[in-house]
Amino acid sequence: MSTPPADDPLDPHDPLSRERAHLAGSRAALRAMREDVESLDIRDVTANWVNAEALTHQIDERIKALADLAHTPLFFGRLDYLHEPGAEQAEGADGERPQPEAAYQTLHIGRRHVHDADGDPMVIDWRAPVSQPFYRASKKDPMDIALRRRFGYTGGDLTAYEDEHLTDPTEADITSKLLQQEIERPRVGPMRDIVATIQPEQDEIVRSGLGGTVCVQGGPGTGKTAVGLHRVAYLLYAHRDRLARTGTLVIGPNRSFLHYIEQVLPALGELEVKQTTVDDLVAHVEVRVTDDAPAALVKGDARMAEVLHRAVRSHVTMPTEPVVVVRGSRRWRVPAYELEDIVQELLDRDIRYGAARDALPQRIAHAVLVQMERSGEAPDDRVQDAVARNSAVKAAVKAIWPPVDPARLVLRLLSDAEFLAVHADGVLTEDEQKTIVWSRPARSPKSAKWSAADAVLIDEATDLVQRTHSLGHVVLDEAQDLSPMQYRAVGRRCTTGSATVLGDLAQGTTPWATRSWDEALAHLGKQQAVVEELTAGFRVPTDVITYASRLLPHIAPGLTPVTSVRENPGFFEVRTTAGDTEVVDACEELLHQEGSVGLIAADARIPALADALTAMGITYLGPGEETTHETRLTLVPATLAKGLEYDYVVLDEPRAIVDAEPDERTGLRRLYVTLTRAVSGLIVTHSAPLPLQLT
Repeated sequence: MSTPPADDPLDPHDPLSRERAHLAGSRAALRAMREDVESLDIRDVTANWVNAEALTHQIDERIKALADLAHTPLFFGRLDYLHEPGAEQAEGADGERPQPEAAYQTLHIGRRHVHDADGDPMVIDWRAPVSQPFYRASKKDPMDIALRRRFGYTGGDLTAYEDEHLTDPTEADITSKLLQQEIERPRVGPMRDIVATIQPEQDEIVRSGLGGTVCVQGGPGTGKTAVGLHRVAYLLYAHRDRLARTGTLVIGPNRSFLHYIEQVLPALGELEVKQTTVDDLVAHVEVRVTDDAPAALVKGDARMAEVLHRAVRSHVTMPTEPVVVVRGSRRWRVPAYELEDIVQELLDRDIRYGAARDALPQRIAHAVLVQMERSGEAPDDRVQDAVARNSAVKAAVKAIWPPVDPARLVLRLLSDAEFLAVHADGVLTEDEQKTIVWSRPARSPKSAKWSAADAVLIDEATDLVQRTHSLGHVVLDEAQDLSPMQYRAVGRRCTTGSATVLGDLAQGTTPWATRSWDEALAHLGKQQAVVEELTAGFRVPTDVITYASRLLPHIAPGLTPVTSVRENPGFFEVRTTAGDTEVVDACEELLHQEGSVGLIAADARIPALADALTAMGITYLGPGEETTHETRLTLVPATLAKGLEYDYVVLDEPRAIVDAEPDERTGLRRLYVTLTRAVSGLIVTHSAPLPLQLT
């Protein structure tokens, strides 16, 4: 690795000086690209104000995407090809092709494409096919690369470089110091992208095609969340037009987690990806209560889909009277038996309730038109539409196939034990039915005290009535905590698209946590998905992951433990404490280190620890709030720790974390999550005995 003297003047013959000059030139080119967009005059190219608004929005988004982030390097690597890459490799998603021929030999790899005034590339987007060897080339398979160079930065300044001569047999395989430093770099603020450190097994998942669904089983620190986000960025690059039409969505476990990851995609130039939680996805009603575990288990069971299906279809009543349509002096009669055939055909097709209801008047009108034609008339489509709107037809449709309000339907199922019993017969046991029926029925959907599981049931009922819009691609993170009914809710959003499912079976902390990915993918409607496993840990230190892995035989037997590949074993210590003051002392000790600090504790312990921190004059944040160099400590309830990472963690009272859950297995899984949030060091403090599984 090469670093310059402190006051090294610009030397055109020095590699580092040349790279700094290229960085300066690239930043100037990016500014010029942005200024070109800002100077666009659209007054003479838009036909109306609607087009003008749409084009203005596109220009504004493009300007944002071309922002030069001061502390985000424009490029992080370089490839020297032995031969000119093929045109299909060099060409980007927008038809960008490196020109002239000399530009093919040396390519700088960065977060976005940057070109000079002549259109020649100065930085190649990491997602372009020609950039792939930066992540996958090796001594065994150089992929036509003579030299791979990595760059080191301090802030936004290029301060070091490191070369790897992949085709030189005299040069031994080395571990990249810059790569290790980047992986272990202290973090303050939200989650960062890993575009400079993507490993070959991660890159393979990132670049997998849009057509297939991928499920990533990854233990703590394996980078599964980052892989999922970078896959979205890659797919948007490779299939931008298609996904611009169909849309993409990232689904996380809670809003704190979404706030933590929200800057990753913008840093890669992708501003249009929406992020949400499952609860917000199905927010048809206001959630005001929390179900106890037994009720939530039943409501989240996939069998509830059949109960709802039966309940929705029960509103259909077979006709017993004919429909008589009067047009002028003629009366056209559709007998009850013919109406019954029409209704039965629609039921047998099992299409959406609302779609069938919309089709029914047209089917009745068609039956009338057949009679008209037999009598010698020649009706057209306008006549059929008029008959379908006839008052007699409307009245018949309302009696046979009345409208269904999904919230009212679920309200009745949960309020009326007899109604539930009819439609749950042979599906739910009597005890299960009693578990979910409300003791105090609500009068209306607005007055009802809905739970999160109830909202998912309403979403299922809504889809039975009217098809849910499908997106092009959905990323589902921390998927192991979803119930079968929640999987179905997510699956409805990508029935015609694909998904990236991310999770860790060992970190399932709900009573209904996923037992196997095959089962989960079946509920999602993606049975053909490819399941990939990441076992190399890049974020969690060796000593920490080894300690946490003691729990695996008890919480996820058979799951492959994470193996830390970091050279730095990290800092790890277990301390017996006499009170909260010593816990705060541990936090203060870690605040002397560089980076963020998390104090994680059982939810019930948070108020006492907050008081202790305040008494010691230590300021702190809540989970999801962005750390700064002035305030680097976050106080985290154990139930919100999933997905978050801190350079250093103080974990308070493991036994209290286990005991706070409804059963020991869930408690041990929650403990596993909290033990694996540290990137550089962990202090476990306890006054109560540790769980036996850790000893």
